[in-house]
Amino acid sequence: MYRKNTGRGPGFAARGVRTGAALAGAALLLTACSSSGDDPGSDSGTPVKQQPKGTDPYWVNPEGNAAKQVAAYEKDGKKDEAEQIRKIAEQPVAEWLVPENAEEQARGFTEAAAKADRDALLVLYNIPHRDCGQYSEGGAADGNAYRAFVDQVAKGIGDRRATVILEPDAVLHMVDNCTPEQFHEERYDLLKGAIGKLKSLKNTKVYLDAGNAGWKNPDSLWEPLKWSGVEQADGFSVNVSNFQTTKDSVAFGKTLSAKIGNKPFVVDTARNGNGPYDKGKDPWCNPPGRALGEAPTTRTDDPLVDAYLWIKRPGESDGTCRGGPKAGQWWPEYALDLAKAP
Repeated sequence: MYRKNTGRGPGFAARGVRTGAALAGAALLLTACSSSGDDPGSDSGTPVKQQPKGTDPYWVNPEGNAAKQVAAYEKDGKKDEAEQIRKIAEQPVAEWLVPENAEEQARGFTEAAAKADRDALLVLYNIPHRDCGQYSEGGAADGNAYRAFVDQVAKGIGDRRATVILEPDAVLHMVDNCTPEQFHEERYDLLKGAIGKLKSLKNTKVYLDAGNAGWKNPDSLWEPLKWSGVEQADGFSVNVSNFQTTKDSVAFGKTLSAKIGNKPFVVDTARNGNGPYDKGKDPWCNPPGRALGEAPTTRTDDPLVDAYLWIKRPGESDGTCRGGPKAGQWWPEYALDLAKAP
């Protein structure tokens, strides 16, 4: 998912499948989000708040990177910086589950969200042959391992409220043949199975990823989305980890929706405030001058757009380009730039 610019502007390694950090976060949440005295997020300061449930029902993680950065800045007396990062810290962002302890993570995040009377927002990103050998390569070893992963996630969620973004780029990479054709049949089956398993849960919504508006031929996507089971899902997601404008993303989503029974969709608006970057090499990798997009909300004033969501986590690096740390690592300077940008 982290390939050279093809018009899709992936930047997907920014999702940062960081096993240790994710497991630590889940462990904290399983203990009712308590903080240790040694954690930078546990120092006294103004805690982050949940958003009004009526406009944004998703859970704000009080142990997220941005929340910890706010606490660290406040401890150091950097009030202005803290207030800028609070723009990120007080918005719900998706939790990307890692396979090593998927059940515990899913349970921890959904229990913490339920305690706050909010919905958990989760991402499953573990399809076999993920990212077709590029920067975010990996995924489950085979189909059986993937099915077991989905089963663990479902067991962890249980009857609690959750919205799941399913496998960013998994469909798109079959359409552009980045994923070799011999794996397509199994992938379609795995995606359909995952949708069926997650939709069997009492309070779980599922959105199958459908790429972004940088894809030049959306008409080639709708049949593969159907073959992947999108008609059984609640809808699909667009612009995950990307910078395409909300206007273009909505137009792209509506083009697809018209082909698949007017299915609704969600838009990742985490970093699209200034649209895509069109200068220099690798415009998808830590591009300068980008800005936060629309705040997460379910009030979009469009019946086909279920929500604007922050699926990509603002402030986490796209990779070791333009001075950034490794993909997925928290980068406070970049987070500040996003928050300050007009």
